[in-house]
Amino acid sequence: MANTQPTLLVLAAGMGSRYGGLKQIDPMGPSGEALLDYSVYDAWRAGFGKVVFIIRHDFEDEFRAKVSSKFDGKIAVGYAYQELDKLPQGFAVPAGREKPWGTTHAILCARDVVRENFVVINADDYYGRGSYGTIGRHLSTLSVNSTNFAMLGFRLDKTLSDHGTVTRGVCQTNAQEYLTHIVEMTRISRKDGHIANREEAKAEVPLTGLEPVSMNIWGFTPTLFGHLDRVFTEFLKNSATGLKAECYIPETVGLLVKEGRATCQVLRTDSDWFGITYREDKPLVQQKLDALIRAGEYPTNLWA
Repeated sequence: MANTQPTLLVLAAGMGSRYGGLKQIDPMGPSGEALLDYSVYDAWRAGFGKVVFIIRHDFEDEFRAKVSSKFDGKIAVGYAYQELDKLPQGFAVPAGREKPWGTTHAILCARDVVRENFVVINADDYYGRGSYGTIGRHLSTLSVNSTNFAMLGFRLDKTLSDHGTVTRGVCQTNAQEYLTHIVEMTRISRKDGHIANREEAKAEVPLTGLEPVSMNIWGFTPTLFGHLDRVFTEFLKNSATGLKAECYIPETVGLLVKEGRATCQVLRTDSDWFGITYREDKPLVQQKLDALIRAGEYPTNLWA
């Protein structure tokens, strides 16, 4: 059984300017909170003992000043660093490569910092207070040597944007709610009341909207790191010369399940996910946060 509080591992290495100039650390809440503030707050009150941010060195000063300084004295804070040249021995960054290596590599960069069971999230997504309790309780039942991982499965129709297509890991499960297959669909949208994946040069794939999808909130034990090392090394052998190829954690978990090296329980949730996929999503995110505050879910100033 796990005998320590879980750690929150936050994927924040790519938090530069996006969405037409918005940053993921830009204020969303009424007292200047970013979405990340609400995630840390929810994990803290769900009993998590530490938060570890995966960032880039060139972003560190701004990140510490604007984000992590707010958590001092409330929850333990650690850092891991994802850099392009942080690669296994024998590999080098190809000329012209600027794109990060993906979420599998990002999590692997935290192997020397995280030694307890942990939850992985995106820095710029809101998952809801109940999400951390659900996945935290699952991790509390596991040994640090377990390979029974978990993910929260959000309903697809609750994760769409009104302003364009989205990318989602669409999951298939067995009768026991364990992941059997995950497909990364990159152009999902609602059109004329119908949800479908409409990728160029591929047949349209109709979807009901009830499918569980991965929004990159995962529950792992430290045994994951050894698997990531192997998978990422194989990825580099096959794709290291590609300037845009990335190794994504949903695909990695899917591979481990297929190989029989791990299981992944899909913990279904009806929580409303929201985030900023497009700049036009910002007003809606702010409205949703305001509604949660008025409902008493959060104080007006989280860290006062």
